[in-house]
Amino acid sequence: MATLENQLSTKKETEQLTTFESGNEMAAMAAAQINYHIMGYFPITPSTEVAQYLDMMKARGEHDIQLIAADGEHGSAGICYGAAVTGARVFNATSANGLMYMLEQLPVQSGTRFPMVMNLVTRSISGPLDIRGDHSDLYFALNTGWVILLARTPQAVYDLNIIALKISEDHNVRLPVIVAYDGFFTSHQKRKVNYFKDRKVVQDFVGEAPTNYPQARDPRKPVTIGAHMNGDDLINNNFQQSEALYKSAEIYEKVMNEYASLSGREYPVLDLYEMEDAEVAVFLLNSAAESAKDVVDDLRKQGIQAGVISPNIIRPFPSEQIRQALKNVKALLIGERADSYGANGPNMTHEVKSALQQDQENQTIVISRVFGVGGKDFYPDDALNFFNVAIDAMETGYAEKPFDYYGHYPGKEEHKQKPVVEPLHGESFNSGLIQVTKDEQTNKLKVKIPPVRALTTKPKRLASGHGACPGCGIFPGLELFFKGIEGDIVVLFQTGCAYVVTTSYPYSSHKQTTIHNLFQNGPATLSGTAEAFFEMQRRGEINVSDDVTFVMITGDGGMDIGMGSAIGTALRNHKLIMLEYDNEGYMNTGSQMSYSTPMGHMTSTTGVGKVQQGKAFHHKDTAQIMASTNIPYVFTGTEAFPQDLIKKAAKAQWYAQNVGTVYGKILITCPLNWKSEERYGETIMKAAVESCFFPLYEIEQGETAITYNPETKNKRIPVTDWLKYMGKSKHLLREENKEMLLEFEQEIERRWLRLKARHEQPLL
Repeated sequence: MATLENQLSTKKETEQLTTFESGNEMAAMAAAQINYHIMGYFPITPSTEVAQYLDMMKARGEHDIQLIAADGEHGSAGICYGAAVTGARVFNATSANGLMYMLEQLPVQSGTRFPMVMNLVTRSISGPLDIRGDHSDLYFALNTGWVILLARTPQAVYDLNIIALKISEDHNVRLPVIVAYDGFFTSHQKRKVNYFKDRKVVQDFVGEAPTNYPQARDPRKPVTIGAHMNGDDLINNNFQQSEALYKSAEIYEKVMNEYASLSGREYPVLDLYEMEDAEVAVFLLNSAAESAKDVVDDLRKQGIQAGVISPNIIRPFPSEQIRQALKNVKALLIGERADSYGANGPNMTHEVKSALQQDQENQTIVISRVFGVGGKDFYPDDALNFFNVAIDAMETGYAEKPFDYYGHYPGKEEHKQKPVVEPLHGESFNSGLIQVTKDEQTNKLKVKIPPVRALTTKPKRLASGHGACPGCGIFPGLELFFKGIEGDIVVLFQTGCAYVVTTSYPYSSHKQTTIHNLFQNGPATLSGTAEAFFEMQRRGEINVSDDVTFVMITGDGGMDIGMGSAIGTALRNHKLIMLEYDNEGYMNTGSQMSYSTPMGHMTSTTGVGKVQQGKAFHHKDTAQIMASTNIPYVFTGTEAFPQDLIKKAAKAQWYAQNVGTVYGKILITCPLNWKSEERYGETIMKAAVESCFFPLYEIEQGETAITYNPETKNKRIPVTDWLKYMGKSKHLLREENKEMLLEFEQEIERRWLRLKARHEQPLL
């Protein structure tokens, strides 16, 4: 009787619930149940949802994880490393170029042997930019010294996240772990999942965080972490790390067996489907393997002994298990969602071949195919084609093409793209109506512009047909700014809404030369473009009469992750304009918080709930930061005050062509993510200015001038008159949030008073 009672008690304690969720949701669920100390993160599609779900759960009081929004993935990796060396439990999630940006930090984490868990939601790496899922990012992680687990389903994402932490913290391993799953397949597709009802079950399974290794947590026990080494010491360090990584395979099997006893689910090193007597097989990572299993069933009905191999762990690489699985296989096709360019086959191909070389009796014909890059779908018909290639090799005894791509196709001359809109040259954009002169006494510029209506004859720089949301303020704001720019431009767009909705291959809405580069490197890229242009002009290799203005467009958090590059460009004083459209968030990835998000405002990573009320700190004053670099001209503007913005554009062009770097910040609306009505766009921008949240001013040759003062015009309004128009900020008007509102109002007033002081005292 006692035994039965114990069994019933244990069953109740380990009770599992069934839900229908995606991989990203289950990664967040596992993290919340573990209750990590710290998550350093930065938004990037398709991993961003992990942080969003955790923020929603935190707003409801479901975990205590400190979510720290970094300035970029390099920063998020630094946050995680700093927390890990303190002995904290640390969590992160990223994708694609986010992994690339933090890449140099990953060997630091593993080389100094500090545990953590990171979810890699796999996605193709730029360029060109593609946000869908392949494994080009995963392959860059192979040499970082991290344990790498693979999750084919949302259920596996949940389970392996729990298993990963226990492996990471094992005293024989003490290495960081990546859990990788396919972006927009496993990450977003909802499937039936079981999870533990009581998070105590999960916490008891992973146990207490270990303290039996050097940590920067006790000032009474000082330690030195990350000391530099010479070659003799470093090779010993690397050997120990290597041994720990190989040891993790043994620990993985031990932990997996313990978890199987607890959950009823197991994840062997290799997932082998119908491989006991297979003569022909495919080797696939993650979700594609699931598509191939149905094909195996059909082939078996036809008498073909087919099977599928899919590893659950690839670091360390399971060489011995693969040798055993392929002992009797006559032909194997390895399909990979990434290439190792120039290597006659991607990474898994060479690692499988290397494993088989150790078995002199193995005669398996190995065929390699690159497929599914950029998220190209993989259907059962594609899996059948893979099997047919392997069957042909088995029957003939050789592979006609040992390595090839699958799913590519040649273009046809008759389908060659033709311009729909003719590109325009500088003369088309010269109105002859804008006059800019320099006052030699004041060293300032004087600008004369005609009525705005007179400038409407200038053509737009962007063609119609872009995919922006209804009411988006980016393009009215940019086009108005461009009305003040005469002649040719070369524009660089950092990744963001403005770029994404205007250049979806094979289409482009741009009538003049446009370049794209990533958030963190736009200013440096354009500085290289500008300097190359000027140098080639000097050498006579480019028409010296060509007069070009170089403009970088940034926004959607670009002046967070790209701030370092922007400051470097400004300090070098290249002749270009950096123009930031301020929509107060990372709107292109789903309205996450950026440093330009105002205090208290709701985003998808600063939710509103019983334990938090939107963003917890004040917005970044980018214009003042850039002004501190002593560039010749800085300004703010908005479409709601058109003549003010056009005048500043004309000044910006003059300074960029004659003196050096210009920075401008224009406020634009985002009805979708501000949760505002489209018809109130101009009203909201005007209210932002007249409440002094977004003052209009310029800093010319180091001297500040307010260009619109609502106080002198008796038009200043309370901040609440601005906030009431946006759903993302209405909660600040509630009685329970009056202290946060007061702090926000006081900060706006403090910045306004400082700005007025600078306006009145030019030397400030």
